[in-house]
Amino acid sequence: MKDVLLKLLAYPLPLRLALARNVKDNCATFFCEYNPAPVGCMFHDLDFYSSTTEALTLFDADASHFLPRVFVYFDDIVGDDTWLCTDYTGGWLSIVEFNQNHRAKKIAKNYHLRARYPMVWWSHHIYIYHDFEHPRYNDFIADSEQMSHQDFIELK
Repeated sequence: MKDVLLKLLAYPLPLRLALARNVKDNCATFFCEYNPAPVGCMFHDLDFYSSTTEALTLFDADASHFLPRVFVYFDDIVGDDTWLCTDYTGGWLSIVEFNQNHRAKKIAKNYHLRARYPMVWWSHHIYIYHDFEHPRYNDFIADSEQMSHQDFIELK
């Protein structure tokens, strides 16, 4: 990958910009162009409010393109001593606005990973997208032990 980036940097800036596709264009055509299996995980390393907001428009596509819950990694939301991330800036603001603008679709913290791996950096970057109106949202998915618990507590 490093070799590809170095070769790309050798081109003049106007040509590099012409070769690059912006997030908005990619999101608008992604499912038609690639016809992928239902998405179960997304990784965002977009740095800015504008690109993160555009990337989240993927979730406006039909529910058939997604699992009912999608793991979503956001690289640029924790910050450091000088890059002070808040709910009102950058990727965080994109998430807040997405949640405000979608009644039945939400992006939320993954509390399980934070509790299970509290001292690792990545557990604070992984969120869960929920589509509460997804046709399969209420399908119970479990191993045999969990199924026995479900069978025991299920109302008849």
